[in-house]
Amino acid sequence: MVQPTLSPYLVPFDGSFILAKAPTSPPKSAPGKKKLEEKLQNRVDELSDLQRLFFARDSESLLLVFQAMDAAGKDGTIRAVMTGVNPAGCQVFGFKQPSHLELDHDFLWRSARRLPERGRFGIFNRSYYEEVLVVRVHPHLLEQQKLPKPIDMERIWTQRYESIRDHEKHLARNGTIVLKFWLNVSRDEQRQRFLDRIDEGDKHWKFSATDVQERERWDDYMHAYQEALRATSTSWGPWYAIPADSKPFMRLQVADIIVKTLRSLKMEYPKVDAKQRKQLEKLGAALDEGRI
Repeated sequence: MVQPTLSPYLVPFDGSFILAKAPTSPPKSAPGKKKLEEKLQNRVDELSDLQRLFFARDSESLLLVFQAMDAAGKDGTIRAVMTGVNPAGCQVFGFKQPSHLELDHDFLWRSARRLPERGRFGIFNRSYYEEVLVVRVHPHLLEQQKLPKPIDMERIWTQRYESIRDHEKHLARNGTIVLKFWLNVSRDEQRQRFLDRIDEGDKHWKFSATDVQERERWDDYMHAYQEALRATSTSWGPWYAIPADSKPFMRLQVADIIVKTLRSLKMEYPKVDAKQRKQLEKLGAALDEGRI
C-alpha cells in the first residue's frame, strides 16, 4: 500500500479529528493568488507527465474522492487540477439520488461499478460517503433502501463505516490508491457563493432552493462529516480536510497531494527485453526500407 502523503491537512487515523479546529482559510503565510496559480500550473504540468507514466505502467489505479457542502468548489477543483490529464486515462463520475436499480443493491454497489481500471484515474464527485452524510442527516431515506427490518439506528452508521473501511482496504490491497478530499468551506463563504450564484446570470443553473434547505441543516452536516472522517481516515484510505474558502489555495493543495503521491511510486516507463528489442529493430528496418 502507498504511504499517505504528509500534509498539514491529513486527517489523523486515530479518530481524534475535531472539525471545529480544521481551518477553512489558508494560513497567513500562504502566497498571493497569482503565485498560487503559477504553482498550480507547475503541478498540473507535472501531473500530466505522471499520468502518462501511470497509464503506461498499468499496474495501479488511482481513485480520487471529493466530498463537500454545496458551493465548496468540487467541480472547479476537479476541472482545474485535471486540466492537463489525457481524458483517455481519466474517468469522472458523480453520484446523486440513487436509481431504482441502485436501490436494489447494497450501498457500495453503484460506486463499485465505476471504479477505475489499472492505469487510470477515477474521480468520484460525491461518492458512497453520501450514505453516511446525506442519509445520516435525513435518515428517512433509509426507508427507500429496502434494508432488512428492523433497522438498528444505534448501529447502522458504525456498520457502514466498517463496510467502507473494509472496502477501501480491499481496493488498496489490490492496487487502487485511494485519496479522499473534504473541501472545507465555511458557512459564511458558502453564503457569499450562493449570493453570487443568484446575482450572476451564468451561475443561475448552479443554484437550487434545496441548496438553501440543506444549509439550514449545517450543524447536522458538520457532525456527520466529523464522525465520518474520524471513522474512515486510514493509512490505506486517507482523508485530507482542505481549506476551501480560497479556491486557488484549495486547488493547489489538492494537486500537490496527488502529485506527491504519484511521485512516491518512483515510476518508469516499461522496458522491453532483448527479444522484444530485436523484433522492434527488425520491424524498424523493414519500415525504413519500405518492405512493409
